[in-house]
Amino acid sequence: MENTELGPQPLDSLIDAWGLGNHDLVEASIEQLTHKQTQRARKGRRLSLKMMQKLARALNVAIWQRLTDEERAVFFEYLHKHLFNYAKGYEATWTDPNTAMMAAVAEGGRKLRKN
Repeated sequence: MENTELGPQPLDSLIDAWGLGNHDLVEASIEQLTHKQTQRARKGRRLSLKMMQKLARALNVAIWQRLTDEERAVFFEYLHKHLFNYAKGYEATWTDPNTAMMAAVAEGGRKLRKN
């Protein structure tokens, strides 16, 4: 029997590092993402590829909406393999290229931009 509970995922720490919450991802998603799905993903419930990709898109949009035009030009979009340690292609040694930008967004408590 396959274990479906895999512990906190990289997604969890990324959401926190960007100064976001579950509601920010749900609000940013246009794909009917729920708070329950987001919480399960953060806590390590094994998800389908489709659901992992949906969460990756929601995270990218939630971040994108808080960036300046200059930051948007250099923002590295996350893929599901960066967010889940059980995803095919996951690399534990991967270094996030958005680290400096992440701190600026989280510390500033930036709100959504509508454009």
